[in-house]
Amino acid sequence: MGIRQSFDIRKFVIISYFSSLFVYVIFGFMPAGAKNYDISGKVSIPAINMFSEVTSLELEGRKLETPDYIVGSYSNAENKTLLIGHRSTIFNKLDEVMIGDSIWFNGQEYIVSDSEIYEKANINMDQLLASEDENTLVVMTCAGKYLDASDATHRLIVTAKVL
Repeated sequence: MGIRQSFDIRKFVIISYFSSLFVYVIFGFMPAGAKNYDISGKVSIPAINMFSEVTSLELEGRKLETPDYIVGSYSNAENKTLLIGHRSTIFNKLDEVMIGDSIWFNGQEYIVSDSEIYEKANINMDQLLASEDENTLVVMTCAGKYLDASDATHRLIVTAKVL
């Protein structure tokens, strides 16, 4: 009788462990209260004659996979959206955008308030994606020296706020 009872306890422990592991994998990697907002639509930057569809991206590990020919979006704050795209395609003229230029995103006009180039290693994505007091767009593309086909040493980051 003792062997059967021991087997049942082991079976229960194993099932509980894998059930807990499954729940952790599904929910445990997200910070508490984190929510990925589905933000798709259209973006245009009239100053550089840029127009693109926008597709919502999923965070995979700690990486966002940039679409090849359109803009990708990611947000975990209700009032801040990150837009990313390749410098070699959709954002090939993003470095020409100036403070005061307009960016239209889903029918809302944003005004460029900052444009800076940062070393990739010095960018804190948690801070970059943190909530703001006003609706904010953060537009990011590669800059600096190319490392390979889809990466570079720096990032051009353009920030725009709603009017």
